[in-house]
Amino acid sequence: SFRQLMVNTVLATDIFDKDLQALRKQRWNKAFNVEGCEPENHKENISQEDEINRKATIVMEHLIQASDVAHTMQHWHVYRKWNEKLFAEMTVAWQNGRTEKNPALGWYQGELGFLDNYVIPLAKKLKDCGVFGVSSDEYLNYAMENRREWAANGEDVLKEFIEKYQPEKSSSAPRRLESHSPMRSNSPNNRQSLEKVSRHGLEKLSPPLHNGPRRNSVM
Repeated sequence: SFRQLMVNTVLATDIFDKDLQALRKQRWNKAFNVEGCEPENHKENISQEDEINRKATIVMEHLIQASDVAHTMQHWHVYRKWNEKLFAEMTVAWQNGRTEKNPALGWYQGELGFLDNYVIPLAKKLKDCGVFGVSSDEYLNYAMENRREWAANGEDVLKEFIEKYQPEKSSSAPRRLESHSPMRSNSPNNRQSLEKVSRHGLEKLSPPLHNGPRRNSVM
């Protein structure tokens, strides 16, 4: 139903719920018969229309996920711009006591993990299902290029962020403090803090895939 489609699409933006992630992965695998997970005798009981609807539903869920992190699949300057805006917003939240840790701690390594474990696999799925046609390669290529650029220059970019938004900390800017990113960590405390801030940060800051940034920060 349309209502269920809307519910699933909204829930798809919750990337920290492991159970929801597992269900989405299972439904994707069934829709696209990944690794033969859909037995042949079961497929016979599904009409062609139901099979098409299943694929359309799961693709739409992944499209809304991509729209949430669209800046990571665009040109480097777009990725850097919105990454900086998120850092600024997270810094304000930290300074106001709304998150527990300085976002600078683990930011560099957290971005690498986010690109490797979420963004690039998501871009690969969108490419494999062909939803963007000949443009599908473009988003994956941008994501991989941004990963390479961040690995090479992300620490210097982070230092610029710290100097700009945390000048009192710039003299002791972290070189690479791993496993403490408030944006990507899966610890319970960080998930709770992120649920309060990220829904008004990442989701509000991320631009749509084609038309450039439209959403504004609420901070």
